[in-house]
Amino acid sequence: MYRDQPYIQKPQNEDVTIWRYLDLTKFLSLIDRRALYFCRADKLDDPFEGSYPRANVVLRPEWYKEIPYDKVKIGLTQFLKIQRKWTVINCWHMNECESAAMWRLYLKGDEGVAVRSTFKRLAESFRNYTENDVYIGIVRYIDYNSEFVSERFPITAFFTKRKSFEHERELRALIHRIPTNEALKSGDHLYMLDPTLDLCDHGLCISVELEVLVEKIFVSPSAPGWFADLVRAVTRKYDLGKDVIQSSLSEDPVF
Repeated sequence: MYRDQPYIQKPQNEDVTIWRYLDLTKFLSLIDRRALYFCRADKLDDPFEGSYPRANVVLRPEWYKEIPYDKVKIGLTQFLKIQRKWTVINCWHMNECESAAMWRLYLKGDEGVAVRSTFKRLAESFRNYTENDVYIGIVRYIDYNSEFVSERFPITAFFTKRKSFEHERELRALIHRIPTNEALKSGDHLYMLDPTLDLCDHGLCISVELEVLVEKIFVSPSAPGWFADLVRAVTRKYDLGKDVIQSSLSEDPVF
């Protein structure tokens, strides 16, 4: 179920348009399983996922001055590295219209689709999923050499990326679950974590209410007509009563 969190920034307009660009295989998985795929953080392309800026390291002796800092440094660093295995992420692109760049970035060929939704729809689509809290927020893009990120909530860093990724305009959904073992139950969890404990091997499929999530489905601008017909047939087969539209980027110019 979606959980609001004050340390995670959400859109001011809950009806902001979001997009998820998928190849046909991933689209079929979405509608067949009625589930969104969340990738484990340490399996994503960006090696900085879940890390903090250099400014945080400089400020930590002051922030944690009530605790022997040598112990904090070792335990906190270990925790921050390992929690990447316990965090899974599902990514969306915020934009009122389609993005030609996103079509090119996320699709290797012509045969792809984009699911259009909104922040509100995404949040409400998890209302029957009760196994874990689902956090949804805007990714902030900062200078990792000069800016810092709050450490008051353990997953804040997962909603922060380097400025070189600003083109993504990302909204992400995230699940964070710490596995339990005797070391964690002992209360000394920062210093006795078992790095072999994983939330999952690579990612998790999280059930959603597909009719709530999906607003419309767009077919790649370069996809042939038969592919659009195939996507329409598949949505009918799975009783997903949503419009399937050929991308407007394929229209001819007017002179």
